[in-house]
Amino acid sequence: MAEDILAFVMAGGIGGRLRPLTDARAKPAVPFGGVYRIIDFPLSNCINSDIRQIYVLTQYKSHSLSRHLKSGWNFLSRRLDQFIDEIPAQMQRGRHWYKGTADAIRQNMHLVQSTQPRHVLVLPGDHIYKMDYRLMRNFHVERGATLTIAAVRIPASEARGRYGVMQVDDQWRIVGFEEKPDDPKTLPNSTDCLASMGVYLFDTSNLGVLIDNDLNDLSQQIIPRMVDSGVPVFAYDFAIHNCIEEYEYISMDGHRERHLVPMSSDAGYWRDVGTIEAFWSANLDLVAPHPSFNLYGEKWPVFNDAPHFPPAKFVHELPDRTGQAHNSIVSDGVILSGCLVRNSILSPGTYIHSYSLIENSILLGGSISGGRVTETTVGRGCRIRNAIIDKNVSLSAGLTIGYDRSQDEARGLSIHPIHGDTSYIAVVPRGCRL
Repeated sequence: MAEDILAFVMAGGIGGRLRPLTDARAKPAVPFGGVYRIIDFPLSNCINSDIRQIYVLTQYKSHSLSRHLKSGWNFLSRRLDQFIDEIPAQMQRGRHWYKGTADAIRQNMHLVQSTQPRHVLVLPGDHIYKMDYRLMRNFHVERGATLTIAAVRIPASEARGRYGVMQVDDQWRIVGFEEKPDDPKTLPNSTDCLASMGVYLFDTSNLGVLIDNDLNDLSQQIIPRMVDSGVPVFAYDFAIHNCIEEYEYISMDGHRERHLVPMSSDAGYWRDVGTIEAFWSANLDLVAPHPSFNLYGEKWPVFNDAPHFPPAKFVHELPDRTGQAHNSIVSDGVILSGCLVRNSILSPGTYIHSYSLIENSILLGGSISGGRVTETTVGRGCRIRNAIIDKNVSLSAGLTIGYDRSQDEARGLSIHPIHGDTSYIAVVPRGCRL
């Protein structure tokens, strides 16, 4: 166990850019990839990095997230001082909830003091990636850093107004930090910039002093002040250093052969799924024949709270009525009854009736409680494309979604543009009947 690291997972944000998916749940609790929640990815990274002392800080609409943590992440041993504990906002320092990332840590410094780790790892609860935090710890110790920030290279046009952007010297010490600049500074001879992933590793000995003030946000206030005052803050180049060892397969003579590689093909993958387009796109990254993010890893598994649904089923085999899915993820509890699904993700508890066509869509499925299933159902002859359909939705026969923007807007659906495309994403809210 990485006993010198205590992790805080920030899971209390409102997630306004992901509405309506966050109207009834916290952003880290939003389903992803068929059978996961977004928070499963940073928590799985902790477990795979041998970090066993984890606090999840919750605040906004946390009931769904709390239930998920209790049912799916309650497997560590208290006897061995291992835990994944949810810590709701409790007004530890005055009459206010968490005001920001720095304030959330400040209100819970008593947990740091009682655990006495050498390092405190602060993680966002809403990103999709694989990361060995031990490698970042080693880099941090070698540099003698007070703070190390995981960094990813992204186009300046993408970083503008969205991410903290860093400038570094030849030793990767941060010499400039701007939060969500309108004109982000790029790397030398490049159109890319170095953006913060929101993954921070602090030396515990300095943390209390750094946040013992009225500043509420790490990236907007604390970090720029540290850099400007000469505190040793370093950037950790995620794409170069993040070596995830994994088995990968190649086809030879009609057979799959497994080979152990020192760096998996998805070790550099990172997505902030904080917008509808980013969420939709990251889900669809999973369904390609050779996906850019692999859910099937053996040495770096993604853990979840497995839903208790029966197996998926494909029924009918007639010339124009055959249940089939291509380049798609079909979860347990899905029934495809004489329909066609392409390039989509179907979550547990989904029933699609005959003659329907589903393309480029994410269906978040139904729910199960006490053995009673509430399905998401798609009626006969529906045509759906570029859609996100939340849980427990019922669509009547012959409905089309994603083909006529004005019609979808008239139904009250949430409409989101796809950059570089004339089409759009339509979001059907939870429990909707159309």
